[in-house]
Amino acid sequence: MPEKPSKPSQPSRPRAAKPLSADEVRHFIAALARANPNPRTELQYRDPFTLLVAVVLSAQTTDAAVNRATPALFAAAPDARAMAALGAEGIAPFIRTIGLWQAKARHLAALARLLVERHGGAVPGERDALEALPGVGRKTANVVLNVAFGEATMAVDTHIFRVSNRTGLAPGKTPRAVEEALLKRLPPETLGDAHHWLILHGRYVCRARKPECWRCAAAAWCHFTPKTPAPGAETPAAATPRPTPPRPPRRRVRASPIARPR
Repeated sequence: MPEKPSKPSQPSRPRAAKPLSADEVRHFIAALARANPNPRTELQYRDPFTLLVAVVLSAQTTDAAVNRATPALFAAAPDARAMAALGAEGIAPFIRTIGLWQAKARHLAALARLLVERHGGAVPGERDALEALPGVGRKTANVVLNVAFGEATMAVDTHIFRVSNRTGLAPGKTPRAVEEALLKRLPPETLGDAHHWLILHGRYVCRARKPECWRCAAAAWCHFTPKTPAPGAETPAAATPRPTPPRPPRRRVRASPIARPR
């Protein structure tokens, strides 16, 4: 029986900000759109199959690490049949530099076999069929459906989870809750690209340890406080509360003596 991936651990939830209003949500996502008019995934791929493989490999590792490994892998196995023929032992040498490479090699071999057996080697465009493949969970299926098939899905990774909670865009305790909140709160016409805007914003601007608020296009509509000042700038008043000045010592007032009658 094909091996299914282990259940991913839930990302730690950042401090959730007060939810943005509907008007603020529109302004927030419009600002990200103006800053990045043509968002694209940073994974390198040629077709739905190579995209699916790249997304499976990207779990718990960086896109840059995946992009360094996949050119040689795709040259040796450009389609599902060739990948299935390689098997886990043949796939493993190409991805040893990627985290969890042993499990991922097994997943890719089993995934390729099922694509050949069930779908004639093609990547299916239905969520249930995608999630039935080894190594493919909801997030991976959402990426493939969005990028390869143009569906308005929201693949919530650690970056999107953090940005949604930190800014107040779509607070939620779990990735699924954030996904559903984003699909409900974002304007429908933005859903095709919103996944890319948010993941790239979280990766390069709204970083985990210290968000770079001074260069955030959507800072005016973000509820995160205190905003991070630019390097070398004075700490804004909102970041450091003003110290309460010490009270002056109380002077003891002596009553004036009562004049005695002579």
